[in-house]
Amino acid sequence: MNLKIISLLAIHLASAHFAFPQEIKGFVYELDETRKKLPLPGANVYWEGTSEGTATGLDGAFTLAKKDPKDQTLVVSFVGYVSDTLDVASSDHLEVILSQNKTLEEVEVKERAPGAHLSRTDAIPTQQITLGELKKAACCNLSESFETNASVDVNYSDAITGAKQIKLLGLSGKYSQVQAENVPILRGLAASYGLSYIPGSWMESIQVSKGTSSVKTGYESTTGQINVEYKKPTNKEKLFVNLFLNQAGRVEANINSSIRVNPNWTTAIFGHVSNQATMFDHNHDGFLDDPVFTQVNLFNRWNRHTDKMEGQFGVKYLNESRKGGQMDYYSGNEPALDSLYGTEMKTNRLEAFSKTGFFLKRPSSSIGWINSYTYHSMHSFFGLNTYDATENNFYSNLMLQTYVRNTAHTITTGVSYMLDSYDENLNDSVFKRTEHVPGAFFEYSWVVPDKFTLLAAMRADYNSIYGLFLTPRLHLKWDITKKLVMRASAGRGSRTANAVAENLSLLTTSRHFVFTDKLKMEHAWNYGINLTQYVDILGKELSISAEFYRTDFTNQVIVDKEQNIDEIRVYNLEGKSFANTYQVEAKYELIRQMDVTLAFRYNDVRMTLSDMLMREALVNKYKGLVSVSYATNLHKWQFDVTAQFNGPSRLPSTAMLPEEYQMPDYSPFYTILNAQVTKFYKKWEFYVGGENLTNFRQPHPIIAADDPFGPNFDASNIWGPVSGIKVYAGVRFLLKYDQL
Repeated sequence: MNLKIISLLAIHLASAHFAFPQEIKGFVYELDETRKKLPLPGANVYWEGTSEGTATGLDGAFTLAKKDPKDQTLVVSFVGYVSDTLDVASSDHLEVILSQNKTLEEVEVKERAPGAHLSRTDAIPTQQITLGELKKAACCNLSESFETNASVDVNYSDAITGAKQIKLLGLSGKYSQVQAENVPILRGLAASYGLSYIPGSWMESIQVSKGTSSVKTGYESTTGQINVEYKKPTNKEKLFVNLFLNQAGRVEANINSSIRVNPNWTTAIFGHVSNQATMFDHNHDGFLDDPVFTQVNLFNRWNRHTDKMEGQFGVKYLNESRKGGQMDYYSGNEPALDSLYGTEMKTNRLEAFSKTGFFLKRPSSSIGWINSYTYHSMHSFFGLNTYDATENNFYSNLMLQTYVRNTAHTITTGVSYMLDSYDENLNDSVFKRTEHVPGAFFEYSWVVPDKFTLLAAMRADYNSIYGLFLTPRLHLKWDITKKLVMRASAGRGSRTANAVAENLSLLTTSRHFVFTDKLKMEHAWNYGINLTQYVDILGKELSISAEFYRTDFTNQVIVDKEQNIDEIRVYNLEGKSFANTYQVEAKYELIRQMDVTLAFRYNDVRMTLSDMLMREALVNKYKGLVSVSYATNLHKWQFDVTAQFNGPSRLPSTAMLPEEYQMPDYSPFYTILNAQVTKFYKKWEFYVGGENLTNFRQPHPIIAADDPFGPNFDASNIWGPVSGIKVYAGVRFLLKYDQL
């Protein structure tokens, strides 16, 4: 009898232990003046009397592990709001609304916005670049948003048009998937100039993930994803204005406004105008150092929110005119085409998107549907080369997210479709291609809080030109200790090459394209491992990350201009092509309000050209970075300095050229120094800064500049800055709804 009672008691205690919720999920909101609920990101959520807690995301959501049956009282707090304490003994899904602390109206308490940091929770190594980090430099557009970033390189593609390209894990940006709020953008015709199509004042944050990322948004990310989050209609910006001017004559004006139409509808309007009219030639080669351009960029987005669904849609339009070439080409006289060299690009781009999410009755379950359409047209000439092209792209993605057994096991599955249509005319050659790519994907996530995360995924796509292909991916995260985290990944990426559109800089040469093969689809495997150690030193946390990534191509489209003095040969890879990247990065608050970042990266990137395995041209062997940011008490002033140390890179062979036009085999080591000072007021910010303060410029960036229509002319061998010091100044004005 006693044994039976003891057994029943043991069963009761065991069931009580396993019956309590293993985690608590919920949302934290605030109320606007119309009593509409708005997400409150960054709120602190923790168990009373412990240090175990988390912070809410951009949508106000949080998930907190319940490690002990005694965890019954939850505290929710945020600076400037009244804290809330809740008894969660009988609930595992919460909705918390915090009210503002009115006693703080006469005192403004400012907390310094965090800079770039590695997400501690994501299985995929993801660096969060916050608005505070973006403001450390001029950041006029996306191409200028990575000056303080050790992972992403941005370089000029040629010395005439001003085109820029990114490199991630040692490879060209075409192997990274660029997204705007998880919608793929900057593909095809936008590959060469698209980084300048996203103004810095529109961005809320940037997420940079390395490796073969998630399959939910497609199969194209081989070296990583760069996702831009635009400012939302639901934010507090009633009016934002940014004006910018530099000594080279570049002028920019930005204006943003969010409007609350009614409790369910909000909208935001973004406007951007930039102009560079001043012409200069500091290196005296007869060519403009920077192109002259005018860009008009408009964006309107809408948001609808109810208890059962969230909907967004928006339209963007861009018009840009960009000119470069010889100074005398713009003297006002009609030039003879065979005597003076000029370039001109006229671009029109229209984007439309819709995103709809339906919240299901089952907790943590939803259905999402994303649609986007892009029309892009370009009319251009580069000396005697003419290039006119149009692109139409449609993308649709329908997905379901739910869980199996409990929310530790989540799945996301769905179907997608992409239509990609190109009509390109290069001189007397016509390139047309239309691809239909339906696909399906499945992604499984298993999370053991503070211990282990597994993310396994597979997608299958059918390309109407290249047939069926699979995209497997695996990511692991292991919390070895509370202060040591390991991440590992492996997966495949695929893409269709757009050989001309992605290499428009090569039109600034005297050579012509020759396609020696019927091009295949590009495929590559990427493998990576990342170790992050957090160390407490003098009450502050030092973070150290060390990583290694390898990319192996099973097929690659090679664009080779080193075989023949007259040709750019395009063919499929025959042999090996790989990239090995090693990086170490450390971040620490050296003294109060002074953040220091140190980083070093080594690249070993090789490909087979003409049956020879050699280093890829124009890729630095190594790069170092030192970034220091200091803010005074109450954040009245901020001082930012960044130094980039660029190692040598192999230069394309010029052995076939006359001796006076030949370049060395490798570029020299050089340093770039950028700095900025910002003064903060309640509604105003004034900033002044300088780029390339070492005044380093690549000597003779244009080969045979004295004979632009001759056989040796080449403006595409760019390994360093083509212009010197640039000093700039600007002002930001922000009026929030709660400041009215």
